[in-house]
Amino acid sequence: MEDSKKEYIKKEAKSISLILLVVLVFRSVLFEPFKIPSGSMIPTLMIGDFILVNKFSYGFKVPFTDINLFGFNSDPVYFFGKDNPKRGDVIVFKYPNDKSINYIKRVVGLPGDKIEIKNKMVYVNDKAISTKKINGKEIMDDMDDKFKNYNLLFFESTTGQHKHVIQQNADDYFKADFNKRVIPENRYFVMGDNRDFSSDSRFWGFVPRKNIKGRAMFVWFSMIFPWNDNPSKFRPWRIGTKID
Repeated sequence: MEDSKKEYIKKEAKSISLILLVVLVFRSVLFEPFKIPSGSMIPTLMIGDFILVNKFSYGFKVPFTDINLFGFNSDPVYFFGKDNPKRGDVIVFKYPNDKSINYIKRVVGLPGDKIEIKNKMVYVNDKAISTKKINGKEIMDDMDDKFKNYNLLFFESTTGQHKHVIQQNADDYFKADFNKRVIPENRYFVMGDNRDFSSDSRFWGFVPRKNIKGRAMFVWFSMIFPWNDNPSKFRPWRIGTKID
């Protein structure tokens, strides 16, 4: 009876270990969920959005080569199919100044591009990125509470093949200009869609290619949980929203 019990425990332990290994490999090389903690990508992504990131968008990685654990950080090694982000992609990456932190931003400039920002207008290779002012009433109705009191302007923008909306604070007279520079090889210039509330390449520089974890695909859940006297907010209408 004792031997039978030991065999059962061994069998269960092997099954659990196998399931755990499959889950970890799945997260390492295929898909990984992330939660949006800040408003830097509003209105594309809201605080409390849970998103799924495609980890093989830019190539299939050797499992567990791209990890950050207990202060240890390693760069990804690719099996095959290594590709590069396209202009306009929304990507998750390791923050260059602290690789233990994941950031999410939109790719605006590619390696070799000339990038410049003047009076909040972005120029890529001396051409302004297309923007058209739009009515943001629907966006404001769904806006996170901490931003509702700002005088926000909304613009429909086309970055690469991606059509999306950016927002600016009309009362923010600080111009986060960026003097014209050529983006170095294997580096990317990224920005948040919430332009006056985003810490991005304008302030801390370019994102190395090796830091990029994958491309954001869609919102699979959206909810702000109550904390620090903030009310909870469940957004079922955002579930399934494609991230463009």
